[in-house]
Amino acid sequence: MHHRKSQSRLRWGTCLGEAGYVEGQNVAIEFRWAAGQDDRLPDLAADLIRRRVAVITTPGSTPASLAAKASTITIPIVFAIGTDPVAMGLVASLNRPGGNATGVNFQTVELVARHLGMLRELAPGANRFVALVNPNSAFTDAVVKGLQASASALGLPIEILRAGTGREIDAAFANLVQKPGPDAVFVSRRAQIVTLAARHALPTVYPAREFAETGGLMSYGTNISDAFRQAGVYVGRVLKGEKPADLPVLQPTKFELVVNLNTARALGIAIPNTLLATADEVIE
Repeated sequence: MHHRKSQSRLRWGTCLGEAGYVEGQNVAIEFRWAAGQDDRLPDLAADLIRRRVAVITTPGSTPASLAAKASTITIPIVFAIGTDPVAMGLVASLNRPGGNATGVNFQTVELVARHLGMLRELAPGANRFVALVNPNSAFTDAVVKGLQASASALGLPIEILRAGTGREIDAAFANLVQKPGPDAVFVSRRAQIVTLAARHALPTVYPAREFAETGGLMSYGTNISDAFRQAGVYVGRVLKGEKPADLPVLQPTKFELVVNLNTARALGIAIPNTLLATADEVIE
């Protein structure tokens, strides 16, 4: 079994266990993976609907949430996404979702202003920002608008680089370092980006702690694992008979700042005391 699938099965098994459901005894978990091919999502959603599943959950994927919502108006849907579900058309409102969907918004998009502000503290002499975004994401436009408004408020120009594949990410970084003065970068993807940012000594803020744990300089955002756990709790409540229309969309009440001092030392970057003093975790 794929490692990611194994982790997900364990996570959802644990969440449902809190609600009294045990896989293989009183609940079955069906997994469907698009393997990064979002055009497959409608067919995968249709397959689950044909199987008459009791609830569909779409953790960490706005495209999967939208595909599920477009496929059924009756089967409950529980999402966990990083953008405004009202703007995406998933719910009528946060407090009263009103339809067959509810879940968790961990507010990745809403935090872009804070990310740029942190980069300004890291590199006070910066003369521009550069953002690397995934053009295939359902909320790229919202991210870009937020970044442009935040950069303007800080008085610096921002360049938007779009990369949706490994090859495009490599090309984006190659293009970036050829230009003079690449002072600060905000990115919204993982994997090779941490390595490339370190290789080119670019101060970088990431949206989730997993980036900092794997060598990224700094992360600020919701604890994604906790957001997925909350979504799992909602799945359990729906299985017990509650309706998504009556379950308010959950939003984070706390955001965590993780600083990787090992990476800071390797890059020769001094982390301001103002950031260290508010960090929830410092990796040394």
